[in-house]
Amino acid sequence: GNLPVAKSYLAGCGTQTAALGFGGYITPPASTVATSEEYNGSSWTAGGTMGTGRRRLGGAGTQTAGLAFGGTAATYSALTEEYDGSTWTAGGSLNTARQYGAGTGTQNAAFAISGTTGTRTANTEIYDGSSWTEVNNVNTARQINAAAGSTTAALTFGGSEPPFSDKTEEYNGSTWSEQ
Repeated sequence: GNLPVAKSYLAGCGTQTAALGFGGYITPPASTVATSEEYNGSSWTAGGTMGTGRRRLGGAGTQTAGLAFGGTAATYSALTEEYDGSTWTAGGSLNTARQYGAGTGTQNAAFAISGTTGTRTANTEIYDGSSWTEVNNVNTARQINAAAGSTTAALTFGGSEPPFSDKTEEYNGSTWSEQ
């Protein structure tokens, strides 16, 4: 099934049969949105509304324990919000406000990887369910990258350095290495 409203620059989390899409940008009218939608494997329905609408944000977790972080509304954001399956509540703020970063993990053990703070960043942070802690940076600063895995075994790949990147980096629980 299609999203109820066409959006770009949104984030998501979950599985093929229990997904969550949130935030983003719609046009017309040109605006950043705070809406979220839940997917059941065949169709989308309205979910809870985020406290602050953002686009170009990161996401992690599941449909009933989601995490939204960073992005931009009027400026780069450090905001984090947690989703419990029906409502969004404020979480601990990122140490480095950013947009276009990658996210992976769970609501209580998530990664925020790279992005842009005005320039591409290698910054990496881990969320423990209440606060973000800076950990070793990725080797290559980039934005619009993707990520997969957990906070003890993750990958980040692709993105823009510039130009486009084909690099993959692997996290072993303490450091990033190019693969």
